[in-house]
Amino acid sequence: MTQPLISHALGLHMHQPPGNLKLLIDHHESDAELIIRCYERAVRYAQQFKDSGNIHVGFSGILLEQFLDPEMIDRYRKFIDIPAMLDSYRNAHNVELIGMGYYHPVFPIIPQEDWKEHLIRGRQIIEDVFGRAPKGFWPPEMAFCMEMIPAIADAGYEYVIVDGVHVQPDNDGPVDIYQPYKATYEGSTITVIPRERDVSNAQESGMDAIWFTQEVQHKVKSSPNPEQPRLVTTWSDGENGGWFRQMSEESAFYGHFWSPLINKIQNGEVPIRSVSLSEYIKEHPSKESAFVRTGAWNVGTTSGFDFSQWAGSEQQKEGAEAIRQVSQRYWQLSESEEKLSEEDKKILKDARELILEGETSCFLFWGDDWVPKLYERTEPALNLLDKLQG
Repeated sequence: MTQPLISHALGLHMHQPPGNLKLLIDHHESDAELIIRCYERAVRYAQQFKDSGNIHVGFSGILLEQFLDPEMIDRYRKFIDIPAMLDSYRNAHNVELIGMGYYHPVFPIIPQEDWKEHLIRGRQIIEDVFGRAPKGFWPPEMAFCMEMIPAIADAGYEYVIVDGVHVQPDNDGPVDIYQPYKATYEGSTITVIPRERDVSNAQESGMDAIWFTQEVQHKVKSSPNPEQPRLVTTWSDGENGGWFRQMSEESAFYGHFWSPLINKIQNGEVPIRSVSLSEYIKEHPSKESAFVRTGAWNVGTTSGFDFSQWAGSEQQKEGAEAIRQVSQRYWQLSESEEKLSEEDKKILKDARELILEGETSCFLFWGDDWVPKLYERTEPALNLLDKLQG
């Protein structure tokens, strides 16, 4: 039996928490250079292979906000020209831009009432900066639950990437992570793209084109439907770890893995093609439906099933509860927004921004050292809301 052509969708996740580019350039300039060059490197290599290589790049809204900051543009100019980099992304049509929540929240942990604004604003800033709206959505930390589907679909997204280990076909058949599925919740349906966890972990830490080709061929051959079109989706951070940050590009992700792989694809040496997910879905619309269990991606020794990396310690749980409480107060007060003065409306808006910013996943992810940054947002927000009740 001849093995079908394998389609590979490569994804990179890009995010920095609020104010982090400034923090890095102020106190860790060498790290600042390593990180900022990762963002430029992705589009530069995409331009080199514009006819045969596709990359999906997701940007959080807060990272793009920092890219647009005149101070950051000026201070990072010694390393890269940020506006020129953004122009390159705008014109690189083999880069499929992916949306996220604006402040990169762990959606299943934050109040559902706050989902809509993160989703819409995250999508809007992509369109504002790059001139095209994203079709695909990346849940920050791959934290997903079925309840998110109506909100994601209402925000205008066509598909969502989820970790393949959480996918369960509705027909009780074997899980096939090498195909898209449809997932439906309360009448809203979206295409679900399962991520290949094992190969994605290798993408994050280091691999070469030969190993990748052999590995995906082996996995596809062992999949439930090896004779059908196969989609291997790999996704990782695009700026974390020495593999991506290494200044010697020949021995890093793009020089050691991606460029050799695309060269082999161009020369017809491997049964693989590099694809855009939005185009692949048009060619191969999902025929089966699935349920996606609540969970996230694996981090360190965690499985991603219980959100322990973000809500495992007592301090993390208390921080998440602080967010819920201040958000609830905001929504209670916003019910009478029409009766507020213009000054009070501005106070309400300022409190809202602090609440959304406080929902940034990093404040919980980095544990007890970073949870205080969450309170640096929630406590001023509470003070502002107290003024409206005074």
